[in-house]
Amino acid sequence: MIDWPCNPKTTALLNIDLQNIFVEGYSISSPNGPEVVAQMNRLAAVCRKAGVLVIHTAQQTRADMSNRGVASDIVISYLASHGLERGGIKAGTHAVALSERLVVDPADIVLIKPRYGAFTGTDLDLILRAKGIDTVIIGGIATNVCCDTTAREACMRDYKVFFLSDGTGNRGLANLTADQVKAATLATLEFAFAQVLSVDEMIGKIEDKARLPVQGAG
Repeated sequence: MIDWPCNPKTTALLNIDLQNIFVEGYSISSPNGPEVVAQMNRLAAVCRKAGVLVIHTAQQTRADMSNRGVASDIVISYLASHGLERGGIKAGTHAVALSERLVVDPADIVLIKPRYGAFTGTDLDLILRAKGIDTVIIGGIATNVCCDTTAREACMRDYKVFFLSDGTGNRGLANLTADQVKAATLATLEFAFAQVLSVDEMIGKIEDKARLPVQGAG
C-alpha cells in the first residue's frame, strides 16, 4: 500500500459537505454525523496551525433548480421509493447550511458545488493549482458519494489523496449496513485512488513534518 509523506505547505484539507441535511436531523443524515464533524474540527485545527489550507464544500443547487441535473433526479426518485422526504439541497434552505457544529475559520475557503464531486462545476482545481497544492486530505459526508467522487476526481487530476477512514460518514444502502458500505468504499479507494488512514494517523503525518507538539503532550 502507498504511504505518502505530507508536506503541509502543499496540502489542502477538503471538508466535504458538512451541512445540516447530511450531518443530523434529516432522513438522509449520516448516523454518525456529529462525530464526523468533531473529528474534522480536530483535524482542521491541526491543519491550520501547520499551514494546511482548509476548504469546506457545500453541495447545493440553484434555487430555481436550473442546474439540478440527472443525478439529482435519481436521488429524488430513490428517496421517494423508500418513503423518505423529497426535500432537496436548494440554495437558501436550512438543509444546505453548514452545520453549526462545524468550525469555520475566517481564513478557510467555503466552496459551493452543484454536483457530488468538488471539482465538477467549481474553481477548486484553479484554487489548488494557484496555491501550489499537490495533495488533498478528504473527509466529510458521505463516504461513498461526495467524498468518494471527489477523491476519484482528485486522483485523476494527479493530486495525491489521503482519505480518512474515521473522518467520513454515510448511511446504509439497500441491504447493506453503513459499515458495510464504508468498508467497500474504502477498499476500492485504497486499491486504486488514495491512501486510506485514520484522523490520528493523518495528524501524525502533519505534525511529524511540521514538527508541531503532539496534542495533549506535556
